[in-house]
Amino acid sequence: MAMQKKAEVTVSPPISSTTSERDESYEFYKQHRGLEYTTEEAKRVLRKIDIRLIPLLFLIYMLQYLDKNSINFASVYGLKQGTHLRGQQYSWLSSIFYFGYLIAQWPAGLAMQKLPVGKFLAITTLVWGALLMTTPACYNFAGIAINRFLLGMVEAVVTPGFVLMTGMWYTSEEQPLRLEAWYCTNGIATMFGGLIGYAVGHITTGLPRWMYVFLIFGAFSVAVGIIALVFLPDLPSTAKFLSEHERAIAVERVAINRQGVKSSKFKWYQVRQAAEDPKTWLLFVMAIGAQVPNSALTSFTSIIVGTFGFDTLGTQYLQIPGGEVQFITLLLGGYIATKFDGKFHSRFACMIFACTVCIIGSGLLVGLPDTNKWGRLVALWLCYFQGLGFSMSLTIVSSNIAGYTKKQVTAALLFTGYCVGNIIGPQTFKSSEAPGYKSAYIAMLAGYAVKLVCIVALYIYMYLENKRRDREAIDGQEVEAEGVENGMLNRRGISEFNGVCEAVTAVKSGSIVVAAEKDEERVMVARHPNHSVHCTPVFPELPRSGNAKW
Repeated sequence: MAMQKKAEVTVSPPISSTTSERDESYEFYKQHRGLEYTTEEAKRVLRKIDIRLIPLLFLIYMLQYLDKNSINFASVYGLKQGTHLRGQQYSWLSSIFYFGYLIAQWPAGLAMQKLPVGKFLAITTLVWGALLMTTPACYNFAGIAINRFLLGMVEAVVTPGFVLMTGMWYTSEEQPLRLEAWYCTNGIATMFGGLIGYAVGHITTGLPRWMYVFLIFGAFSVAVGIIALVFLPDLPSTAKFLSEHERAIAVERVAINRQGVKSSKFKWYQVRQAAEDPKTWLLFVMAIGAQVPNSALTSFTSIIVGTFGFDTLGTQYLQIPGGEVQFITLLLGGYIATKFDGKFHSRFACMIFACTVCIIGSGLLVGLPDTNKWGRLVALWLCYFQGLGFSMSLTIVSSNIAGYTKKQVTAALLFTGYCVGNIIGPQTFKSSEAPGYKSAYIAMLAGYAVKLVCIVALYIYMYLENKRRDREAIDGQEVEAEGVENGMLNRRGISEFNGVCEAVTAVKSGSIVVAAEKDEERVMVARHPNHSVHCTPVFPELPRSGNAKW
């Protein structure tokens, strides 16, 4: 029976640190450091985590996708007439959702740093469900615009929160498949929404049909929010569905990520690191390019399918194949990235392939004649490959960004780009160009091209960065063990030592080389066996041992 054991390293003099600056799981980790457990025990804990987390994340994410795109399904059932929309006002309903999303990004990230993540996500699910159910009360553009803005603010928590939870509960090797397991619900939501929309189309009595869409979707969200409030856990170290021994295994498992678990202290030096990291800005621009075409697959899908020449009910059920494409590609991409992790740069291979298919699909939308309705419909379905590229970029944030604050800042910037793209996209659907929408299809093609360029640039950067780290890496079991422990401190391997924060990063010539920070100034500390200390300035960003997952 395989036995796993975390090597224990004692750094002398003793490390002292105030609890307020530590990760919430660090004390628990320290108490159980050196824990022995079998491979079978680790697998059993992973199964229990999967059974508890994945179904809840699956349901919540599916509903948030349905709810924010509910106007798509309602648009062909009299939404415009019922709320007296004119001209570009429908396009603005899609854009204004992302203005709310954008404004709430940074406060939401800060709130998740201070509050229990699971409870916070559950409450936001309840709130947005209730908001959605009030939409039928809106009778003009101003009312429904405010409703959409507030809905965007509340839903801004979901995807960053889910990326955070995936990083807290799973090792970097496990993350792609788990992330795709909940992100693939975008496709299921499209299928489910098409079925519900088709069913609503057969209602002939009672309220106007467009109102039923919001009432049904909102009621589902409220119900799932109540369930999540009871069952969605916050941290591995506090999970009640695990025994203390299992919680210790859960924490030890993710300690190897060296990215920390959760810290309530906002660390400004990590903000600087995020701003100086090229990955941050490549992900930002990539998100803009990826999301400009997104409105065609969300808010405008029913309208687009209708312009191809299909009837009202057809605009609903003909969205189902697109959802199937999205679901299969996301799940298959997550499986490939996990199964072949590190073998052929599987994450980037999936991203490049998916983006290439999207370029083909959008190119066909631009080039095919209006009379070829089935060809254009298939071209639209091909564009549903786009979710794979964006979801893989989320795994880069969850598994390659070290430091809780830095991870939150990077994710917030990525989702800022996400919002900018989704604000721009609906405005390319000009009412004056209906039903051809030529500008929108050209914008889709341009967005996918920008996305592909950023993916290739990010691939090259991370390839060169890994080569640099390989040259600088110094092997040593003590360094590995200390790096893991300090990773749990969530300070890129920094802990407090004699008034100076230290982290072991390498062993060289009998000395322990440590990175240190004091008064926002990084220094290099060489501590010899006699414990004498010498400090000299170094660069702000020190290389992290180990290669990026890509």
